[in-house]
Amino acid sequence: MSTSPESPASATAPHPATPHPAAPHPADTHDVIRVVGARENNLKNVSVDLPKRRLTVFTGVSGSGKSSLVFATIAAESQRMINETYSSFVQNFMPSQARPDVDLLEGLTTAILVDQERMGANARSTVGTATDTGALLRILFSRLGEPHVGAPQAFSFNVASISGAGAVTFEKGGVTTKERREFSVTGGMCPRCEGMGKVNDIDLTQLYDDSKSLNEGALTIPGYTAEGWGVKIFTGSGFYDPDKPIRDFTKKELHDFLYKEPVKVRVSDINMTYEGLVPKVQKSMLSKDREAMQPHIRAFVDRAVTFSTCPECGGTRLNEGARASRIDGVNIAEASAMQISDLAAWVRGLDEPSVTPLLTALGETLDSFVSIGLGYLSLDRPAGTLSGGEAQRTKMIRHLGSSLTDVTYVFDEPTIGLHPHDIQRMNELLLRLRDKGNTVLVVEHKPEAIAIADHVVDLGPRAGTHGGEIQFEGTVEGLRASDTLTGRHLDDRAALKTAVRASTGAIEVRGASANNLRDVDVDVPLGVLTVVTGVAGSGKSSLVHGSIAGRDGVVSIDQGAIKGSRRSNPATYTGLLEPIRKAFAKANGVKPALFSANSEGACPNCNGNGVIYTDLGVMASVASTCEVCEGRRFQASVLEYTLGGRDISEVLGMPVSEALSFFADGEARIPAAHAILERLADVGLGYVSLGQPLTTLSGGERQRLKLATHMGEKGGVYILDEPTTGLHLADVENLLGLLDRLVDSGKSVIVIEHHQAIMAHADWIIDVGPGAGHDGGAIVFEGTPADLVAARSTLTGEHLAAYVGA
Repeated sequence: MSTSPESPASATAPHPATPHPAAPHPADTHDVIRVVGARENNLKNVSVDLPKRRLTVFTGVSGSGKSSLVFATIAAESQRMINETYSSFVQNFMPSQARPDVDLLEGLTTAILVDQERMGANARSTVGTATDTGALLRILFSRLGEPHVGAPQAFSFNVASISGAGAVTFEKGGVTTKERREFSVTGGMCPRCEGMGKVNDIDLTQLYDDSKSLNEGALTIPGYTAEGWGVKIFTGSGFYDPDKPIRDFTKKELHDFLYKEPVKVRVSDINMTYEGLVPKVQKSMLSKDREAMQPHIRAFVDRAVTFSTCPECGGTRLNEGARASRIDGVNIAEASAMQISDLAAWVRGLDEPSVTPLLTALGETLDSFVSIGLGYLSLDRPAGTLSGGEAQRTKMIRHLGSSLTDVTYVFDEPTIGLHPHDIQRMNELLLRLRDKGNTVLVVEHKPEAIAIADHVVDLGPRAGTHGGEIQFEGTVEGLRASDTLTGRHLDDRAALKTAVRASTGAIEVRGASANNLRDVDVDVPLGVLTVVTGVAGSGKSSLVHGSIAGRDGVVSIDQGAIKGSRRSNPATYTGLLEPIRKAFAKANGVKPALFSANSEGACPNCNGNGVIYTDLGVMASVASTCEVCEGRRFQASVLEYTLGGRDISEVLGMPVSEALSFFADGEARIPAAHAILERLADVGLGYVSLGQPLTTLSGGERQRLKLATHMGEKGGVYILDEPTTGLHLADVENLLGLLDRLVDSGKSVIVIEHHQAIMAHADWIIDVGPGAGHDGGAIVFEGTPADLVAARSTLTGEHLAAYVGA
């Protein structure tokens, strides 16, 4: 065999002119998330392939099934599978999740949800504590602050200073030894207000009537009835005469009645703990979050308690030691109160090589706040006061600096609460997450946000039972050319009004200075549609909610969540069920309570739930339809009673549109029910069934349900806070019609809104700005939309002019 001068390797190498196509590595073939046969909520056997490491936007009317596919199917299964990797012991402490109703899910990656849920309204939670930025700031002051006061916890308003001493016994070398030991913890909590920044004073006249004795019912606190144990413990304590008027108590008796320390007493042969009335009320009522209270308790607390800024710490929540330590003349309370954009500049100005990594990390986090459009916040801002959009963007900050890649980020309408000027920045952030190699799934309605999608999935054709099907998959251009509801409305543009209504008066606001407002004077016209606009953080909500909402005759409909369990539904929430129950009872000669699934008519097997929840310990709870009532929630005997040929479960299963005609005439004619149903249909909820649990409604549906409920009130002025939240482009036109009908019926409507269609339709626009935080807080324009477009003097004017094509 002859040898060639070429090396063996080169002799066997293929000729470079004809390379063999390299087979893809098996690991590189998993480039889609595959969903087959999804049936969660209203989804009708949906199958879809979503490209990984791309930005996919889900569109469709509110209630079409977007959230069911993205959150309840893809994200839920990803989180459930991750939870299953933990030990059974750890799973015990985690919320249990059932497997979504889907045939197959392939190619899932770790899902991170960035949703619209507001941050917990814990009184101790601030923007700084929620994002860990406060922790970095505390470390910085513990290293550089002069005078040095201690470790980072010495600057925390959640850690109290405490010290103690005593004997400790321990065994050493087989000998039991007793030694005296001392300990101390240096915290930053203000001792007067316990780190709350506010102190409360109780108005004793709201707790009792001092002209009466306890036996005569002197206590005026909700729930303290004469036969209840809350009162019996006072009358039977023996510390004072229960038949003597409270005004005649001696000094000691009054102290025992109001402030006595807990002590064991025997009342009616039962051992009980007696405690003064004031600490008892503080523990049982004042320690709870105000928003979570029942309405009558909240009304009592508002009457009985006055909150004022703590005189000792000036509202900073910190003790004297923490406030005394300074860096470049600034203490931690002043740093936390700075607008974040100013704080970022201050941190960059610190030149201290010993803490360079700390300064870099803190500076990058603060710059993220600014780049995401939240530079107007401060770190001491209570987390519970953030709007849904602000909370969502605050959660994003944790992920922008993350080193994780190949993660699925799921966003729920990230443009809510954003001015058109800010949407561009949000788009850039979503693209940044995608370009790091992540899959980004976004549920969205705004055309500006849909425009940046690599892939679009449109669900519909309508909402509820008429939705849940894929209408289109492909590019944005393909969607625009398609004949789907979203495609047809994608380029919708509302025109400026040719004529505007004349006002019939004005609400005068003088010297408004809440939050960042700069002594604002403005007249809000009555009898017209007024839109208050401006960039996020400019002071719109401070102006409207702070200066107008509390007045007589003003009905304010905010974005707060509806409180209700899975037993609550549109019929119970709106009061619709009351006249229906009475009509059923009258027609059949029985009690109304029989027609309530929460009362006497409930199926005894499932207690009126319609489903039975089986707790399987460490595994997910299983919900199965009740075999006795077959999910109808009522006893069989109750279902024998009918009204207009329908039983109560069939009535609750009707969509609003069907119920509207059912209760309009004939045997089932109920004018009171019909009036409520008309309002529900007016706000675009005709597809929602009367008995659908409130927990299954989307954010947009919940707000419109509140609007329908308030439309029956007598108020002359309505305040709406971003009513386009969660509304599809096709539904915005219906909303404009509803606002017009409200104004034409003699109401004054004030809308806080960013949507250009609402601005173009307004009679009067008040633009707040020019920027956010301390760059805002002033009125930069008042006038008609046409004047705003013609002037183009503000950011809003420029974007509105571009929108209407002027």
